[in-house]
Amino acid sequence: MPDKSARRQSLSGWGNYPRHDCFVHEVASQAQQRSLITSTDSQTLIARGLGRSYGDSAVNALNDVLLQTSRNRFLSLSETGLLRCEAGLSFAEIIKYLLPRGWALPTTPGTKFVTVGGAIASDVHGKNHHQCGSLGNFVQAFRLLTASGDVLDCSRESHPDLFWATIGGMGLTGIILTAQIQLNRVETAWVKQETRRTRNLTDTLDLFVKTDQDYQYSVAWIDCLKRGSSMGRSVVMLANDASVSDLPDRRQQKPLQMKKRRRKKVPFNLPSFTLNRLTVSAFNGFYFRAHRDKESVVSYDEFFYPLDSIQSWNRIYGKRGFIQYQALIPKQNSFDGMHELLELISKSRQASFLAVLKSCGPADDGILSYLFPGHTLALDFPFKGPRTIELCKQLDEVLLKLGGRIYAAKDAVTNASTFHVMYPRLEEFLKVKRQIDPENVFSSSQGRRLGLIPT
Repeated sequence: MPDKSARRQSLSGWGNYPRHDCFVHEVASQAQQRSLITSTDSQTLIARGLGRSYGDSAVNALNDVLLQTSRNRFLSLSETGLLRCEAGLSFAEIIKYLLPRGWALPTTPGTKFVTVGGAIASDVHGKNHHQCGSLGNFVQAFRLLTASGDVLDCSRESHPDLFWATIGGMGLTGIILTAQIQLNRVETAWVKQETRRTRNLTDTLDLFVKTDQDYQYSVAWIDCLKRGSSMGRSVVMLANDASVSDLPDRRQQKPLQMKKRRRKKVPFNLPSFTLNRLTVSAFNGFYFRAHRDKESVVSYDEFFYPLDSIQSWNRIYGKRGFIQYQALIPKQNSFDGMHELLELISKSRQASFLAVLKSCGPADDGILSYLFPGHTLALDFPFKGPRTIELCKQLDEVLLKLGGRIYAAKDAVTNASTFHVMYPRLEEFLKVKRQIDPENVFSSSQGRRLGLIPT
């Protein structure tokens, strides 16, 4: 039975699908965390940060969920930019306090409303993966509370197998308590951006190949509804960190001052019919025409977190929610693979409102880390029940054929047999999991669905 201090609550990821009742605990101290873990009995447990993974990786149906956001202190910052902090600290807080001091995150996902612990567990990546890889490359060490109640200091030298199983391990090896992450020194809180429109998928991928060495950051919004000669037309954003001399004169006196942004809000779940092929096609046409080839200087927030300016933007998909499907295809198969994915999506008549293409560089050493050299396409599908699940299954089959994979932090529907083929090092992870958590205290709805919990 769950602890009496827990409250029963319906939880989901950011996609609002799937949704399950869980027993939620809010504990502030390490002693309380240890007590909860060691007295779990038949209940299993998963840590949860700000709930920005999309599927069910931080959901634990009819079992325990431990909220981690109260343990959110800065602990130290060295002269060389080595940040030591508690795992509940958010990227938003790091940016708020350290960017004005000239320190930036080495890489970041498309939202700053994630915790350090959640970011490590998902081995997050950003628009600069083609040059610097995922967050795991910059994590120097962390302290991990294990199923036995012991706290282990993990790094590349100390418990290296556990270190690399935890980076990208979706919270299934234990609870990250504190972490050390190497930050980057920057001159300004701005980036110098070049916007280019491309006519089709071939032009888009060619542009990535030609510019990967010249630009730290690259990302493309892609129109996934167009077919024929315009299939894959895109708006590509290329950028580098701006120097002081790149800024307008009025900004050069305070180059690290962050531009204030007003946040809009989606106040309620929109009707499910709001997003359909017609409305998405109209939006895509408007968005493509609204952008012109140009150079500009844009704020850190505007470039890295465009959707963070809209509070609760996930409500635009209605009560049934949505599935974000993120596909990775090896570089040698990128064109044929992306073309096949876009054909499937177009034929399914299930419009993706947001479709984002990125270029990827070398993998890090995380056992379950997601990316390797190639291209990744993230797609949002309004959830329409079996139709949407069947589409994701068809997309999975394309990835299996081409040696690709899905991203666990976005996944909500993939099955265990598919995931095991996509992640050939999974047995290494399960070996570490058996050693550090033989009773499977740490578990989640996703972990059980994907076969990440040893039997």
